[in-house]
Amino acid sequence: MKIGIDIDGVIYNTENAFRYKAELYDLLELHKNGTVNNEFWAQSRYDWTDEQQKELKRKYFVKLSKEANLMPGAKEVINLLKKDAHEVVIVTARGGEMKEMRSVMEKKLQEENLTFLKYYWAVEDKAEICKKESIDVMIDDSPIICKVLAKNKIKTLYFRDVNREKLEENEYLKEVNNWGEIYRYIYYLNMEEK
Repeated sequence: MKIGIDIDGVIYNTENAFRYKAELYDLLELHKNGTVNNEFWAQSRYDWTDEQQKELKRKYFVKLSKEANLMPGAKEVINLLKKDAHEVVIVTARGGEMKEMRSVMEKKLQEENLTFLKYYWAVEDKAEICKKESIDVMIDDSPIICKVLAKNKIKTLYFRDVNREKLEENEYLKEVNNWGEIYRYIYYLNMEEK
């Protein structure tokens, strides 16, 4: 099978780091009162100006990316998937607006000796890439993207953090909370297809 994987919030814990820094930025630097909506992306959850959003990214996103840690089990399971003869592809929005964030992650992946069949950086339409690549399963942590993928009949594993929106599961959408669950799902899906 061909498996697509997002980076932030799936392989690395960057989404949690972005969220905590956004809270501190809002409180300590902007002297504001917290979130105004439940948007997925940290910088969109507040009533900030475009300039304030850009300042948060400029000041902290590259630094936090450099400090990011692998999600527990990510490296082991990715290596198991490759050992099981699955093709693993990176499909990420990272690297669009802030080019340095791509190079930071390329270096981190290299340091961890994590390699992939292909890399799609700065992706705006993940469903399009998944169709183009004939991705059998896509793993992502964005509820917005997961809904779009499932609507396009792409089997999607929604890597949901505890504070993220709960989505209704269906034949194309399944919630997972850790890399062990990811491996179990793909293992049994692969067995069904044989």
